[in-house]
Amino acid sequence: MDFNFKKIASDAGGFFSRAKQLTEETFLKAERTELDSHFENLLKRADKTEDHTRRLLSSIESYLQPNPTVRMEEVFYEKLELKKDGVVRQNNLEQLSTAMTEAGETFGETTPYGTALLKVAQTESRLGQAERELCAQAATNTLLPIRRFLEGDMKTIQKERKVLNSKRLDLDACKSRLKKAKNVDTQAVTNSKTSGGFTVEQAEADVRVAQAEFDKQSEITKLLLEGIQTAHNNQLKCLRDFVEAQMSFYAQAHQLMADLQRELSGTMSFRGSSAILVNNSGDPPNGRTMAAAIAAAKPSGLLPEDLGTKQAKVIMDYEAVLPSEISVIQNDILIVYRLPGMDAEYVMAEKGGKRGKLPVSYIELL
Repeated sequence: MDFNFKKIASDAGGFFSRAKQLTEETFLKAERTELDSHFENLLKRADKTEDHTRRLLSSIESYLQPNPTVRMEEVFYEKLELKKDGVVRQNNLEQLSTAMTEAGETFGETTPYGTALLKVAQTESRLGQAERELCAQAATNTLLPIRRFLEGDMKTIQKERKVLNSKRLDLDACKSRLKKAKNVDTQAVTNSKTSGGFTVEQAEADVRVAQAEFDKQSEITKLLLEGIQTAHNNQLKCLRDFVEAQMSFYAQAHQLMADLQRELSGTMSFRGSSAILVNNSGDPPNGRTMAAAIAAAKPSGLLPEDLGTKQAKVIMDYEAVLPSEISVIQNDILIVYRLPGMDAEYVMAEKGGKRGKLPVSYIELL
């Protein structure tokens, strides 16, 4: 292997010269070329943008995939450009759906508990699919553009900043040599105008060249820094896309859970008696007491074929989950009736000029 010892010695000499120059600037307050205030503000904004963008990217990734092990696995496959097997990893909601389905099939569809497990499992599976769609949309419309900015534009800016700092150090070194040459020139008794092998004319020429290169690099870097505003506008669109994806997901999730709650709030026949389904905490839906839930299971006196208008009293609060329903509170007095072909578990209720559907289990005929 051939070594260019002159080049190695030159590089080493340049490294130590730069280290000495930086040390003098830091500790000995040596003169240095300062940037204008606008340029300094652009640099500070670039640093803040990079810092907050990286934190934002990390937080969104943690939100979409809370498991750090899975996140690292995805990065590992991405960096090595490997392809995973055809098996798709289930998310937490889909795993919950699988467990509930297996339990429901074990306990049997004919039992209230087994039926409830299967119904909840179907909803959790749909929620898992909705969550998967949210992750896919956020990855495409939000994470990918932000990551491209950090790995593209931001890296280019940092690279040009390093070049600019190198040009500044070259300029300061040339200015220092010119200053020394002038000092020697004024103190020299003879006509010699040299200092360390440099004449004043040579030093001045070096300063002009270094100043021109520094100014050119400053303009290049400034243009890149001013382009960060465009990146902010692009990330604003990414943020809006992320919010829209979340809004769609949570609206779909609310609708699915509202439908599930309505299915589970009805009564089920079990060995000739009435059994109401409640949540795992022991409280019925919407935080009602067990006593109120049991009261709701009592017959209302309104038969499926009864189409007459009657007065009824609300025995527990009900909050509408669909636009066609009506919200009522306990002890409200309502006018209730059925419409032809209406679901047997619902009645039409009128209160204060408002009308909407209401589960029959929430009222008691007067």
